[in-house]
Amino acid sequence: MPKSTARTGGVTAPAITPTSTTAPGARSWRDYALLLALACCWSSTYPLTKIGLGSIPPVTFISARSLVAAAFLLVVLRLRGIRIPTDIKAWKLFAFQQTINSTIPFLVITWAQLYVPASSTVVLASTTPIFSFLITWAITRHEPASPLKFVGAVLGLAGTVAIIGLDALSGFGKEIVAEIAILLATVSFACATIFGLRLSDYDPMVVAAGSLLFGGTVLLPVALIVDHPWTLHPTPQALVATVVMGIFSSAFGLMLFYMCLTRLGTLTTNAQGYLRIPIGVALSVILLGESVPSNLALGLLLVMAGVAAMTIPGEAVKRWLGRLRR
Repeated sequence: MPKSTARTGGVTAPAITPTSTTAPGARSWRDYALLLALACCWSSTYPLTKIGLGSIPPVTFISARSLVAAAFLLVVLRLRGIRIPTDIKAWKLFAFQQTINSTIPFLVITWAQLYVPASSTVVLASTTPIFSFLITWAITRHEPASPLKFVGAVLGLAGTVAIIGLDALSGFGKEIVAEIAILLATVSFACATIFGLRLSDYDPMVVAAGSLLFGGTVLLPVALIVDHPWTLHPTPQALVATVVMGIFSSAFGLMLFYMCLTRLGTLTTNAQGYLRIPIGVALSVILLGESVPSNLALGLLLVMAGVAAMTIPGEAVKRWLGRLRR
């Protein structure tokens, strides 16, 4: 199995290239356990954001959580004896990845959550696998796009229409605009997942720390000018939500994201959206007391079915069909 040397900034460690790890035989239960852990980290993002936005403006909230996450990861890297790269090439990669994977989409989604319930946001933002498949099938072709995955994409898009379609009939207001904005942000997530393969030579924690540090630092001057954070009076719940999101959702989440990309490839990594939906909707109901309207429930089922169809191995489907014929 071919290997390459991972760049860690000061320490070199063996890293498996994406082409070698995305082979079905190279995957183990540990890889899928990482996928489940990633889903748990990211499913909490939208309910916690809703709590934070109660007293913290969007730009300040995103900058603060990014800097908290970066500080946490830099301390861990220091304890591990790993340095952040200082070369321009690495920081260009970190900057571009952070821009399309976090800064722009999370600014859009955080604004949208002022108008859209957290449970709806969870489902809409979990359509990343659908758009990742469409981009892979139509443009990059870096992974095989099977007919079953195409069926999954169609089901996922149908679920998206079910979620926003009924709202569109009642008028083109801020809620429908916000829901469309979430979908556009999700397309950015899909592009970031594909681009993220270029960062597989770096330690996942290094990539996460560098990206978050860049994102938080870039947004800090904007937050100071626009929000005047020294005049804010955040609630204890909002502060806790910011710190928990920084460490759990951002720091651990991004680190697990890059680990899954290297081990499982883009399409399977994006499948954590399938796991994220029920967890995120449940958290929205428990933490925020939100209800699940009929169109959201229908969309949730269609999106889950679509992402499941995109991630079930073709060999497993053939085995199941064979057993049914007996």
